[in-house]
Amino acid sequence: KSTIYHGLNRKLELDHADILLTTYGIVRNETALFTKRKWLAVIIDEAQNIKNPNTAQTKAIKKINADVRIAMSGTPVENRLTEYWSIFDFVNKDYLGGLRYFKKEYAIPIEKFRDKERLNRLLTITSPFVLRRLKSDKRIIRDLPEKLEFDKYCSLTKEQAALYQNVIDQSMASIEGSEGIARKGMVLKLMTALKQICNHPAHFLKKKEADPNLSGKTSMLLDLLENIFANDEKVLIFTQYRQMGNLLVPLILNTFQMDVPFLHGGVPRKKRDEMVDDFQEKKYIKAMILSLKAGGTGLNLTAAKNVIHFDLWWNPAVETQATDRTYRIGQKKDVMVYRFLTQGTFEEKINDMLQRKKEVAELAVVQGEKWIGDLSNKEIRKIVELGA
Repeated sequence: KSTIYHGLNRKLELDHADILLTTYGIVRNETALFTKRKWLAVIIDEAQNIKNPNTAQTKAIKKINADVRIAMSGTPVENRLTEYWSIFDFVNKDYLGGLRYFKKEYAIPIEKFRDKERLNRLLTITSPFVLRRLKSDKRIIRDLPEKLEFDKYCSLTKEQAALYQNVIDQSMASIEGSEGIARKGMVLKLMTALKQICNHPAHFLKKKEADPNLSGKTSMLLDLLENIFANDEKVLIFTQYRQMGNLLVPLILNTFQMDVPFLHGGVPRKKRDEMVDDFQEKKYIKAMILSLKAGGTGLNLTAAKNVIHFDLWWNPAVETQATDRTYRIGQKKDVMVYRFLTQGTFEEKINDMLQRKKEVAELAVVQGEKWIGDLSNKEIRKIVELGA
């Protein structure tokens, strides 16, 4: 038997229950209640919730005394290798040494110097404790349909191309005259600016309305949505940026006379649950926009048959996690995944690098976009310049 410890009037009743279900937040707020007894097992789902070893939540979970510890996660590494250490430290304390030792032996050599020998050593010593299951393995899940992924390319409009070139000209002069942390910050700022321009000039210029004809991506989005809606299918649209989501909502409303919910970090929990339930159950709600961080985990949105990544994080783990809101157990239809890329820009070139070089792809998994800041001035200029 199981019991749920949650809600305002919660009571801890273990006399007639074998399994207790609760949340990370409750354990954080009531640590003493969970640490005063010994448990047979502690099993945590979405283990990336303890990826930061310094948070009160992580410390509370690690204090629980149990004979068996199991951590489950689709993305044990989202941005940096120390996240993997934190989860592993919960499962098998001190096996990978202290955090300082781990950084010196593995995190810095792998992330900064792309040391494949250290990466292979880390995989070798941790693999006996890791059970990996892929949805693509039909021996594991026989009835899950296919996931079909497509890279969809568009061109910059004249307005986008002018903005893009102007930002490169201004930024590269500063980058080439800087070094160290300051230079890395400038590179990441440049990437953000170019990504916003590729999304829509209004995004970069911080305007509140977007003409769909001024962006290759918005034109391509509306064409694709027309086909999806004509087939009476539902779609999830992911963007990294709340501002871009706010531009897409009226754009879709004006084109299709359709209200589209936008789930982002500012949506309260109760409203978020209502939005998910409505999308799953109400046939007239055909689309949902989600910010990648707020909507990329912990949601079940199997009513959607289509997923659109309007802009890319350059982190395959984060992208897959977002797609898995609909490509999960309970999905009955093949899932179509569309990744939007702007031709001839840094988007196409970074995507090609990740496809072509396995070691760069592995680095993207452990660093997100930060690895771009380690490239030379010549490499950065080659990536960002317009054209093939």
